[in-house]
Amino acid sequence: MMLHHEAIWAIAALTTAGVIIRPLRVPEWVWAVTGAALLVVTGLIPVSMAGAGILKGGDVYLFLTGMMLLSETARANGLFDWIATWAVNHAAGSTSRLFTLVYMAGVVVTTFMSNDATAVVLTPAVLAVATRAKADPLPLLFACALIANAASFVLPVSNPANLVLYDGALPALGSWMASFALPSLMAIVTTYPILRLIERKHLRQECASQVEPMRLTVGGKASLAGIVLTAVLLVTISAFDRPPRSADRAGRCGNGSGCIRAGTTLTINISEGDFMGRSAARGRAVRSG
Repeated sequence: MMLHHEAIWAIAALTTAGVIIRPLRVPEWVWAVTGAALLVVTGLIPVSMAGAGILKGGDVYLFLTGMMLLSETARANGLFDWIATWAVNHAAGSTSRLFTLVYMAGVVVTTFMSNDATAVVLTPAVLAVATRAKADPLPLLFACALIANAASFVLPVSNPANLVLYDGALPALGSWMASFALPSLMAIVTTYPILRLIERKHLRQECASQVEPMRLTVGGKASLAGIVLTAVLLVTISAFDRPPRSADRAGRCGNGSGCIRAGTTLTINISEGDFMGRSAARGRAVRSG
């Protein structure tokens, strides 16, 4: 029995090391899946237990999938590029002001769309717009990276790891805020001046006062509407502490995954309509040409 447990811990440790170190640049998911499969194949974990563990995480999988779909739809429709461009054009040539606007945008995106959206989607948009504005990108990238961590506990949805930590059964919004509101506020408020102090030399530089403004498409507006709708539903359901299972049986938006599905469906449907409309317009232009 002792050897049995030691083998499980050894495989878990090696899998975790593979995910972190990524030997031979093998993707993280390969190491994770390999480690899990090895536990089942060697009989260290029964197949029934592994299957039950997979099925148990259904709400978590749906939630994460929905958040990724919302983020990707927003990215594909230029919402994050529009946000970054808006920040540059409102900075009026001041890198310091641009830094503040990017930091504030990171707080909002992290709070309502998760820290992954800030790190993976907002950051590249900020880098691209900073390059166009001839601004030093380093403090702006640091702002995105650090606020993705500092604001990751404002709401339960601010960090996908929160779902794993609570095994998919997140506490009510009141309980969550009682535990994490003050620490999150302190993290956000203290990170800003410290980072600004460290990057003060870079922030003294000027940048372009204007870059070519972007027009937010119908798909981009739909993405924004879907994100707002999802955030409102998540906060409302959490505030009323609706029982997830009973609400699901009633066919309502009773948990995080249900709220995400509602927002994602709205966003994708309108975005697809906008995409088809633009494609048809391009087709007519080509034929007429």
